[in-house]
Amino acid sequence: MASGELTHAAGTADVAEKDLPFGEVITNSGRRSAAKMYEPDTATSPFTVQQLARLDEALTFASRETALAFSVYLGDLGEDTRAEAERLHASTEDPGNAVLIAVSPAQRAIEIVTGQRAHLRLPDRGANLAVASMVASFKEADLVGGLVNALRMLSDQAGPDPKR
Repeated sequence: MASGELTHAAGTADVAEKDLPFGEVITNSGRRSAAKMYEPDTATSPFTVQQLARLDEALTFASRETALAFSVYLGDLGEDTRAEAERLHASTEDPGNAVLIAVSPAQRAIEIVTGQRAHLRLPDRGANLAVASMVASFKEADLVGGLVNALRMLSDQAGPDPKR
């Protein structure tokens, strides 16, 4: 990535090339050009690319198989974890047909929110089993494995799309 300024602007016409900082030159057109190291933003995801691929595959499969809109939220859920999970769920495209798995590792909180139509196919007992499975995996420091297994359990519990 390069940037430059005209050497004649702001009193730079008298700058000799030997006085320029490392990586800067005055071009033939009179521009001052500086080479700067490009440093991409570091990823803030707790997952590797492979883990994200596993999670994406599990989400895609669960949603296609059941025709329910599964989603996962990982992050702080605030003081009232249930209320925040319900707010996130309500912001989905079709909340009545959506299932949200919200996990806040720092708070040690897991919330599963189902919409009205989704709840008919995913009773609380199935969600409780998925939570128990996630807790067991999370204790072994397997965040992705816990989420993937929960998605599989929930999609198995919901069964295939009844409209197929």
